[in-house]
Amino acid sequence: MDQRMKALLLSRYKHLEIVDLPEPAPASGEVLVRVAACGICGSDVHGYDGSTGRRIPPIVMGHEAAGTVAAWGEGVTGFAKGDRLTFDSTVSCGSCHPCRRGDVNLCDHRQVLGVSCTEYHRPGAFAEYVAVPSRIVHRLPDNLSFEEAAMLEALSVALHAVRLAPVQTGQTALVVGAGMIGLLLVQVLSNAGCSRIFVADLDQSRLELAHAAGATDVLVAGTDPVEAVLKHTKGRGVDVAMEAVGRTETVQASIDSVCKGGTVVLVGNVTPAVTLPLQKVVARQIRLQGSCASAGEYPQAIELLASGGIEVRSLITAVAPLDQGPRWFARLYAREPHLMKVILTPGELT
Repeated sequence: MDQRMKALLLSRYKHLEIVDLPEPAPASGEVLVRVAACGICGSDVHGYDGSTGRRIPPIVMGHEAAGTVAAWGEGVTGFAKGDRLTFDSTVSCGSCHPCRRGDVNLCDHRQVLGVSCTEYHRPGAFAEYVAVPSRIVHRLPDNLSFEEAAMLEALSVALHAVRLAPVQTGQTALVVGAGMIGLLLVQVLSNAGCSRIFVADLDQSRLELAHAAGATDVLVAGTDPVEAVLKHTKGRGVDVAMEAVGRTETVQASIDSVCKGGTVVLVGNVTPAVTLPLQKVVARQIRLQGSCASAGEYPQAIELLASGGIEVRSLITAVAPLDQGPRWFARLYAREPHLMKVILTPGELT
């Protein structure tokens, strides 16, 4: 008789329910993880209503997770039951051209946990158990809680974006969008040695979080971010702008805010196309750098959280049992104020 598990299933758009599903059996090269904590990502909320096309029901979502080893498949060695771990959200093949050059995030056969689209269907971690390839697993230090570890995926995204800039000590930066990734970008930029960090957002409460995270200047709703940045940099502009929204107006503001020869890193991805001020980009020799997920930053992210170099507890709004998932998704989808990261716990947090 098949072992069963509880899971949070998107059975149809805007409808989540707790169901009994067969417990996954780890295939060759896989580890079965007993999930302790899984964060609700903004991409899950956007997929909740079908707007992204990457959460086609029925699907168990969730890719920001941590837990313990429950079992393992053929060929897997070096693990013991109960080992604490997390795992990359991206499942890469390891053999295609992008993978061989280290760009596992750009894998030709890339899959993401908790995503179903026309190309593939990969169950995620809003469940008691999830099976993942052992090659994407990372061990957790004992002093890092599971709920903090559920923030590692988002932190790795921020680390990857800053690495692509790249940022140098003493440079100035602008972060457009103080959502989860934007707030983590502020901390990563501060750690990288930025001397001044501007943050622009429409939400005053998020700007307060940004200031606490290390932003030196916060630009409130109604303030022209470009005018403010140019005023405070004597007309020069910042060295780097991190665009964490993905709309025409925010991309254009980022471009207008950087200095000649500056860099705009495009992290936000909420719209499929934006309009670019091409002549400004060309005439001012501005570098536009796309940033997708992460590629090898998990060990650094783990070290930063475990050492206290990056703080994430203040970004966690709630930790709730899995069966409260439908209610929290509804609140996040309604854009209820003062909500940041919500973490669901299919298992015990120890």
